[in-house]
Amino acid sequence: MKKILLASTLAIASSASFAVAPGGPNCGWGNMMFQGQSGLGTHIVASITNGTSGNNTIGMTLGTNGCSTDGTLTYGGKKMVNVGAIMDEFSEDVARGDGEALTAVAVSMGVSAEDRALFKATLHNNFDTLFPSAEVNAEQVVGSIFELMRQDARLAKYAA
Repeated sequence: MKKILLASTLAIASSASFAVAPGGPNCGWGNMMFQGQSGLGTHIVASITNGTSGNNTIGMTLGTNGCSTDGTLTYGGKKMVNVGAIMDEFSEDVARGDGEALTAVAVSMGVSAEDRALFKATLHNNFDTLFPSAEVNAEQVVGSIFELMRQDARLAKYAA
């Protein structure tokens, strides 16, 4: 029973932690109740308060609880590209210059629709740089992708 309770608490805390950013950094009763405090525990409890009561959703809808939908949502974390899970399909798509895996990587890297053809062509034209041997790993491939993107004026903005 303790394991189920712990797992449920962690699931709620992790899912609720994503509910803090939409609506602004001051959005929700959890932020109001723990204003000025810091630390992992405080952030978790504030996130749980915001997520389980739905007050930040109401706040965004009504413009209350310190919430606003005026700003642009941002993501400050590392870009998530999991080339390793689709390495075989991805390498085949790069060799062809198109395909679902190649498109998925472009989308996950934030490449806009109007720049995807250039992205695909750049990777296709540099297949040997991306895959110099059969032993290349996903980290090396992604590093090479970012390097190729930095060398192109239009793609460089995605490699920042």
